[in-house]
Parts: sequence; C-alpha cells; structure tokens
Amino acid sequence: MEPYKKHESIAALLNRSNVDTDQIIPKQFLKKVERSGFGKHLFHDWRFNDDGSENTDFELNKSTFKGAKILVAGDNFGCGSSREHAPWAIADYGFNTIISSSYADIFFNNCFKNSILPIVATKKQLASLMKEISENEGVRFIVDLENQELTTPANNGFTFEIDPFRKENLAKGLDDIGLTLLQTDKIDQYEEKHKQSYPWLWV
Repeated sequence: MEPYKKHESIAALLNRSNVDTDQIIPKQFLKKVERSGFGKHLFHDWRFNDDGSENTDFELNKSTFKGAKILVAGDNFGCGSSREHAPWAIADYGFNTIISSSYADIFFNNCFKNSILPIVATKKQLASLMKEISENEGVRFIVDLENQELTTPANNGFTFEIDPFRKENLAKGLDDIGLTLLQTDKIDQYEEKHKQSYPWLWV
C-alpha cells in the first residue's frame, strides 16, 4: 500500500445518503480477485448511461471534481454487503480520503486495509463542508494525518479521531500482509524450531 501523507486535493461532493456497496461497485464487476482495475467501474450505474456514455448529471462526472482525492459523502456510506471490492474501486479511482458522518462497520474497517482514510464528521461539520463545496466547486481541502486535522479555505475544518494503530499503519502504508511481513524473522525462527521438534511434519 502507498503510505498516507499530508496532502491538498480537490474535494468532490457526493451528497447522497445510504450509498451501498452495490452502488459503489456493482456485482457484475466482481469477477477479478486482484485489487486493481476496479476504478473504471466505480459508481458504474450512476456514472454511465445505458449506451456507455458518461451521465453528465452525475456529480463525479463534473469537470470541477476531476482528479479529486477527497470524497465528501452523505450518512451511512458503504452500507450493504461486505465486499472489499468497494474500497478497492474507490482507491483505484483515485480517492484516498472519505468524509462522512457515518459508515457501515465492515466498509469502515476495509478502508484502513486499502490506504483510505475514512474521516468521521459530525452532521453539522459535514453540512458545512458540503455547503462550501457546493458554493465553490473545485475547492481544495488539506488533510493532515499526523496532526489529525482537516483544513478548508472557508475555515470549516476540524480535528478528527483515529485509532493510533490504524493511524500508524496508514502513515507507513501497511496492510495485514505488510504487518505480517514485519515479523519475518520471528516467523522463520518459529518454523526452524518447529522443524527441529517435529521433523516428520516437514518431510
């Protein structure tokens, strides 16, 4: 995973509540098992018309939101099924930060495993951010993970909470596999000891 660093980015607005994982990445695109290649299918049913052309009425197709790394969305983001393909698609599309007032638990946990920072805002804070984006599309926010701060031009920023262990993993770009690989020496030592104690299992 890519380490999460302090960054400034366009903030894209998806002012919809209860966005579920089937809307994030529809089921017909779940055939692959690798993490890459899902971004082109993100919000497929909203982004594209039946003939495959872009739906110009969909928020994220606006030119002012192109290249955004921050997604500001409504309540209960990521509800529905537990598919990890949802954060895969979000990350592959280019977002590394989501701001909402609430998330589905499984989706929230999966974000941290895929270099995505899900920031929890109060309903009042979220409404202020949405208003700022609506009035100035293309506005850029600053996310500072180290100091746990969101900064905006209209001073609607705030400090956010994050578990210290998850914060460290994001900053270092470590997922579950990366964490395991940090223990390679200990794993090797255990296996060697296990071979000596139970040699018949290693034939």
